[in-house]
Amino acid sequence: MKIEIDTVKGFQDYLPPESLKRKAITEIAEKYFKLYGFLPVETPIIEFDALMSSPDLPSEGEDDAVSERFRLQDRGKRNLGLRYEFTFQLGRIFKQNPNIKLPFRRYQIGPNFRDEPIRAGRTRQFIQLDADIIGDPSVNADAECISLVFDILNELKIKNFEIQINNRALLTALIESVQIKNPRAIMRELDKIEKLGLDQVKANLRKYADSNQIITLLKLLEKDISFYKKNAFPGVDELEDLIETCSQYGIQVKFNPYMIRGFGYYTGNIFEFIIPKKGTIIAGGRYDKTLGKYLINNISAVGISFSLEALIGLCPEETSKIEIEQYPKTLLISISQDLTTINLAKALRKNSISCTIEFGKPSKALDFANSQKIPFVIFVGEEETSQKKFKLKEMESGKETLLSEKQLIKKLKKSQTR
Repeated sequence: MKIEIDTVKGFQDYLPPESLKRKAITEIAEKYFKLYGFLPVETPIIEFDALMSSPDLPSEGEDDAVSERFRLQDRGKRNLGLRYEFTFQLGRIFKQNPNIKLPFRRYQIGPNFRDEPIRAGRTRQFIQLDADIIGDPSVNADAECISLVFDILNELKIKNFEIQINNRALLTALIESVQIKNPRAIMRELDKIEKLGLDQVKANLRKYADSNQIITLLKLLEKDISFYKKNAFPGVDELEDLIETCSQYGIQVKFNPYMIRGFGYYTGNIFEFIIPKKGTIIAGGRYDKTLGKYLINNISAVGISFSLEALIGLCPEETSKIEIEQYPKTLLISISQDLTTINLAKALRKNSISCTIEFGKPSKALDFANSQKIPFVIFVGEEETSQKKFKLKEMESGKETLLSEKQLIKKLKKSQTR
């Protein structure tokens, strides 16, 4: 049998420098998750398929993410699947751990899988980064999620984004106010406006409503928040509170009544971070009827999520500006002084200085250092060892200095803080 030596469609390897860029972005995100008080959670990649399918989700039918899940069986013929997101697992976690102290701030970073069409910025295995605040029904939790991502994007030097918000309760009320029976189907069509254009969406809406209903609904969607406030539509107070709270963080958000943001989970405020002409890069919202699915009472929850691949794929110019940590920082070249070199490497690593050792020819080792952009090379030869010193070469300038082990560690540690 001939083996096909290739990656499976929709999956890929990441080698340096791309892998270093991915790591740098992930570390920036995790830094802010921690700064905002979120705690790490890990969950299995494989779950029972029934847990992931629509009858056990708080949705009005199966959405795309659910239908695109990977299914499999184990040796016991149990129906299983690869997780396609993290949120549905939280329902199981709270069923199994009912004594978790609320409010609970949780973050998770890890691979998810969807058997979906491939396009730029989308692969079938992707790293998802999630942050959720569970058990806090206030709009302050919504604003904290938005502020968290705002800070992450600013550190990534991504400036040209806008934050759009809407409210699912308001949107549902607007649709129902014109006596349309199937708000979910209407939302599905409205969600296609940017892709298909308004005329085509109007034509599609005729499957669910008559012309007068469609015209009235579209006119309603053109109104501003003050109109909805005056007419006491549900959800408008939450929107107003979110706009005000975000302003206290110094963040401007834009109301977009056409924004849908999924069909199964969301119950209140929803939000998206959008780069014009490139699309949505980060999104989230409030989902107060999901985590209590297996419990007596509902648990309020709000979260925000993005994939590493989408962020890099949609913003290659912006994300390329982040500073990528280069390592190893130092290459040690042993010139017939292997034990001394190994002991020096142990001392450097004990002081958190990354290094690697070459035991071959110095010329070949220097070529390697240049190819890997290693900034420092240390020569460990008989002459240096007899003086209890080491020759440090700064590759960028070519400068060479004889230093003791203590001086060497001090200089290399100082270079890491620049």
